[in-house]
Amino acid sequence: MLVVDDSAFMRKVVSDLVGALPGFRVIGTARDGQHALEQVHTLDPDIVTLDVEMPELDGLQALGYIMSETPRPVVMLSAADGADGALTLRALELGAVDFVRKPSGAISLDLTRVQDRLHQALLAAAEANVAGVRAVARLPRVSAGVGLSPHTARKLVVIACSTGGPRALVEVIPALPVTLDAAVLVVQHMPKGFTRSLAERLDHASRCTVREAADGAALQRGLVYVAPGGRHLVVGERPEGPCCSIDDSPPVWGVRPAADVLFRSAARAYGASVVGVVLTGMGRDGAEGLSRIREAGGRAIVQDRETSTIYGMPQAALQIAGADQVVPLSGVATAIRELVATVPEAA
Repeated sequence: MLVVDDSAFMRKVVSDLVGALPGFRVIGTARDGQHALEQVHTLDPDIVTLDVEMPELDGLQALGYIMSETPRPVVMLSAADGADGALTLRALELGAVDFVRKPSGAISLDLTRVQDRLHQALLAAAEANVAGVRAVARLPRVSAGVGLSPHTARKLVVIACSTGGPRALVEVIPALPVTLDAAVLVVQHMPKGFTRSLAERLDHASRCTVREAADGAALQRGLVYVAPGGRHLVVGERPEGPCCSIDDSPPVWGVRPAADVLFRSAARAYGASVVGVVLTGMGRDGAEGLSRIREAGGRAIVQDRETSTIYGMPQAALQIAGADQVVPLSGVATAIRELVATVPEAA
């Protein structure tokens, strides 16, 4: 693999960390985006780790060239949240497989703290279906449409995604109509500091209102709620009706938020009035929860193998729960609209 960072110190640290991982070997390094492109063509690495912010040709520009000229799995190294979080999300939209956050800024002396996370990202990169990844055009600003009047949601759509998820959501959420007769709850495996940026970017490009879920927020039809990074999202209840409930119970399958936690609560609260959706991602999160939804009479959509960046979560969901529709990414929004129209309203 190729390690790209403008800091010689960070290039050595990352190279040493990668060299200690079984199954991975660093064959070269690059000091900036332009050098990275030269090294990609010369060395033909299987995987590239790419710093987000670099002088001259930055990480986003280099990524764009790599994915258009000689596509391969790329893992981004992100210095922090905040403004850099938006840059990281843009990188995922351009085709990066995953990202690893440096724990203490651009020059992280304690990068060993995230060695396990780096290993996980590289394993995902090694399995990635690069042929199924295409860059998402820069998100246009979309004016909000005229939706349904504010009303408690009597139907629910729950979506699970992980590796490749931000890019998938950019295709699915903006394609949903503002008149969708359901609330939409999304679990994207992401740490704290990135999901608010994700919600804002999706809101920017969608006719539906998209927001990061807040504890106690009423579930209203036509609204999309993104689980906050590092915390579980469940369907709760208050006197006025169903709501978002945020909790810090232990991770499930090593992740928080976890889709299984959300899906199980959705099945309990809404029963047959739920449409569950499992998109691209590593592991099996969402499979057991989707089974609960189907047992309660709800419906299920699973992304197909060909368009999944990582087929782990969809494959596990299909094996354990089955599905009413298995569709390419481009067909997910249509499938959601069709199945929402077929499920009954909750009492």
